[in-house]
Amino acid sequence: MILSSVLASVGGCDFAQSVCGAHTPGDVILGILLPCHQKVNAIHERIRPETFHCSDFDPQSFVRSLATIHEIEKINAAGFLPGVRLGYLMCDTCSYASKALQNVVHMLAVNGSLTAACNYTDFRPGIKIILGAQYSEESIAVARLLNVYMVPLLSSTSSSPELSDKLRYPGFIRTIPSDIHQTKALAKLMSHYHWNWVGVVYGDDDYGKAAFDSFLRDAGANNVCLAYQEVVPHYLDHENNEQRIQQVAQQIRSSKAQVVLLILKAELVELLFKEMIRTSTTRTWIASDIWSRSSALAQMDGINRVGDILGFAFVAGKSESFDNYLRNLSATPGGYNHFIEEYKNLRFNCLSECFSSEPPSYCPSPDLLKIKSGNACDLKDPQEQNDDYLVTALDTSETFLHRVAVWATANALKKLLKCNNSSCSGDINFAPWELLRELKEVEFTYDNLNVHFDKNGDSINGYDLVLWERSGQQRRFRKIGTYQVLNEEIEFDGEDFTWYSTGNITAPRSRCSESCTGGSEKKILNVTCCYNCTQCGEGMYSEDPDPNNCKTCPSGTWSLKGWDHCEPRSESYLGWSEPHPIVVIAASALGILLLLVTLIIFLVYRDSPAIKKAELKLSCVMKVGMAASFVSVLCFLGKPSVHLCRARQVVYAMGFTLCVSCILVKAYRTFLAFVPLDHITSKPLHRLYRPSWIVSVLTSVQGIICLLWMIFDSPDIDDTLPSQQSMEKIFQCTEGETYIGFGIMLGYMGLLVLVCFLLAFKGRKVPQENSETGYIIFSMLMYLFVWVCFIPVYITRNEEGTIVQASAILVSSYGIIFCHFLPKCYEALRGSNSGPQPIRLRNNTTRGSRSSSF
Repeated sequence: MILSSVLASVGGCDFAQSVCGAHTPGDVILGILLPCHQKVNAIHERIRPETFHCSDFDPQSFVRSLATIHEIEKINAAGFLPGVRLGYLMCDTCSYASKALQNVVHMLAVNGSLTAACNYTDFRPGIKIILGAQYSEESIAVARLLNVYMVPLLSSTSSSPELSDKLRYPGFIRTIPSDIHQTKALAKLMSHYHWNWVGVVYGDDDYGKAAFDSFLRDAGANNVCLAYQEVVPHYLDHENNEQRIQQVAQQIRSSKAQVVLLILKAELVELLFKEMIRTSTTRTWIASDIWSRSSALAQMDGINRVGDILGFAFVAGKSESFDNYLRNLSATPGGYNHFIEEYKNLRFNCLSECFSSEPPSYCPSPDLLKIKSGNACDLKDPQEQNDDYLVTALDTSETFLHRVAVWATANALKKLLKCNNSSCSGDINFAPWELLRELKEVEFTYDNLNVHFDKNGDSINGYDLVLWERSGQQRRFRKIGTYQVLNEEIEFDGEDFTWYSTGNITAPRSRCSESCTGGSEKKILNVTCCYNCTQCGEGMYSEDPDPNNCKTCPSGTWSLKGWDHCEPRSESYLGWSEPHPIVVIAASALGILLLLVTLIIFLVYRDSPAIKKAELKLSCVMKVGMAASFVSVLCFLGKPSVHLCRARQVVYAMGFTLCVSCILVKAYRTFLAFVPLDHITSKPLHRLYRPSWIVSVLTSVQGIICLLWMIFDSPDIDDTLPSQQSMEKIFQCTEGETYIGFGIMLGYMGLLVLVCFLLAFKGRKVPQENSETGYIIFSMLMYLFVWVCFIPVYITRNEEGTIVQASAILVSSYGIIFCHFLPKCYEALRGSNSGPQPIRLRNNTTRGSRSSSF
């Protein structure tokens, strides 16, 4: 009863005229709940439930309401509902939810009151459906109230995902998709242009917060990160609005994010753009559906200086009949429209004093004065005037879905009222919930658009991707693609366009980090889109830009650090055609040639004193050993095999041991012949002098060493992987796993050489013409020096061990040739006939002396 009395008192005033500014009677009345003004004045000062005072006439929203009215008139004129005339009651929400609720209470009032009841099944208000509201903040508030009465609320602009919840908003339907689809489209757009570092500014209303939360989820799924997120009060007259806009502008300027998503009312975007223009700040702006077709923004001063603007807008379409209606604007006969009157006063009333430096307080704002016709002061009655300003200054195509909403209502009514071609037999005093039931099932085609609603009451007709391209000092809207809700894909038109920020068709960059090139991977920092680029390690590669991880090279291939591909490792060994091996081959061939030449000289001059002193047979055995050493060097070249690895060491060991054994015989002979010995030691030492046996035994010992080496720790091919920093797979021989056999072999030869050196050094004072001790000492010292240097180099530089050992063999072999063979050849060729006689051993026994012959 209290509620009834309150509403009655409200009904006592001229509410329809003061609150709802347009009305036309009819058999079925449609409510229109759209803002024709941008704000309620001094809302933060409101402490009593007094009248709301609105200001700042909104031409764009005004045109939306006119599109709804025009389509109602068009349906009536076409006789779509035979015998039934549609009427309307339009109320101005002034973009404020509480004002919208006040309007709804009036719309639903019956006889000036709204009776409280427990069951509203038979509730039959004059308004059967409400078309609106514009903003989600308003629709959410209104839809909650309408839930009580199950009056349908059909919106063409409120896109908050919250309104898809049919448990909380069972009576809400809309001709647009939910913002969950728009935010997916926005994230995919950013991903398409490789923008992974973006800023977001959104309003603190239900629309802004819900859209931001939805975008946050979709951005993460598309690898888009937020450089910052800023919230702005959605109420235009908020006392901190100016300060907050400046703070947001500073954040935009200080961030390196070049792309900014604005989920704001057009009026707030205008305030932000003015600050951007003032500070000459250029960015790429992504528009949400609420302002993506705002003509007021497209025509604001300096709009071309803010940068690129693009975004997703609801499906749009021109109507020639509606444009003609705007050119001949008047209230519907039998009704009134105060909003048309207000517009014509703004457009055609003179008010010349408002253009002075100090205009009176009743004058419109400077932005609204732009509406004023240039010849307004020459006209008599503003209400009788018309022109094409609304058609040329505003984008009338964006009213398309408002017209669709009216036709959706008409099609539902046609079924509910059981209309045929001549009449409608249904009861026009139906309950609103009956119309809601039919509206959810409606399906029709309007201007090639298939219209129906899903289970959440949402339309799934997708979005247009709109680019704001320059048109003189203003911008115009150009469709460059579409987003299909069903397949969740953006389809771009074929024609490229020029970005203002880059000056070409290449999209501007907005990334937290520079793109990683091939051969590197991302090292994520504190945010997934922020990273350092690190080169791929050895055996890893990346061929695509910005990989999260490098890939492992396939089996049989390898890569170096920072490579973007893998290759098979090349085989590296001492090839026959390389410079160093060619020198080794030439040295070996020369050594064998020298041996052959000296052999010939030795045979030709075998009767000369020099050759006789050198012992021809012993020298020939030495030459055989030396030839084996030179041949073994050739086994160090070419691609190694197991047999070559074994043969080269055995041939060298046996050949050089044979040669050194012969030299030891010579040194031992000189020692016995010229070094004074006491009676006790002389006899046993002389008995040991058996040249053939000495050479045979010493060489056999080396043979046994090599045999055991081959059996227990045989040389093999080194098949271990090379260094990770190398693309060469080095083929080389390894001298067994423990190198013990190799060490014993070299150690044994070194022992023989040392014995030779000691015996020769002991007999160094022997007359030179009867001794070779000087040559023996020098050649053995050379061997010891070469091999003492070889061992540490071989150990520390194993990859060069092959060529080092081959060189050591050559040097030590040449030392013997130059010390033992060439001097004898020189003496033989010189033709000396009076030389020393072959050395004979002294014998302290009574028996005759024994020849030293081999």
